[in-house]
Amino acid sequence: MQAQQRQHGKPRALLAAWALGLGLGLAGPQALAQAGDPGAARLAATQHSSALAAAQRDLSQFINHQLQRGSAPEGFPFDVQDPRALKEARIGYGFPVYTIDPDQLLNGRGKMKDMARHANQWRFVVLLGDRPIGLATVEGQQGRFETVAYGGAVLSKDLDALAGVHGNADRSNLRLLRIYQARSDLLEVETAGGTRFAPLFSARASLPLQRADAFGRPTAVLADEAALLPALRAAVKRNLDEHR
Repeated sequence: MQAQQRQHGKPRALLAAWALGLGLGLAGPQALAQAGDPGAARLAATQHSSALAAAQRDLSQFINHQLQRGSAPEGFPFDVQDPRALKEARIGYGFPVYTIDPDQLLNGRGKMKDMARHANQWRFVVLLGDRPIGLATVEGQQGRFETVAYGGAVLSKDLDALAGVHGNADRSNLRLLRIYQARSDLLEVETAGGTRFAPLFSARASLPLQRADAFGRPTAVLADEAALLPALRAAVKRNLDEHR
């Protein structure tokens, strides 16, 4: 009976928690492994399949629960007009999430790529056909992976568009970098000329960056670290000072 209660209660918990996937707080998940460590990279690759399986399992449960419910509550996390359309939704590609300790960002002298640490979190794009409708956030605790939030419909479209421009065939040259204390998401892109960054929706809203091209579309121009780092440091310092 307890197992059934947990199974049926989980979609309801996610319904209550999807707002966690919409914004950026000042405290991120515990950093587990430095991104520049080859062992950490191998571990992340091994865990990715488990995180993907959890995302697929939990989305299926969420959809079944929602179909039984029959109507979408206010603030529904996916960009669909009719919740019944979720029958065709699926988990698409995903990225490991990395973050940087604020003290390192403010005082470190290394490159952002080397300062970044895996946040024990993955974000998967939820697709309806080929259209992104939201994100599933998966976390691992003690070897078990589960979806902790749905949301980010706007971010999913932004991420999908920029990944299409800058990603290679399997998107292995991309990572999602989340600077919690700057309230900024960045798509880290490995190019032939080195590591560069595509500011995502939250970063364009929080940082003094070029936000759109001449036609009002989100800019796909990659930012150099030298240009990005001062803006990130200023945002981190400002937000930390506000919460002291």
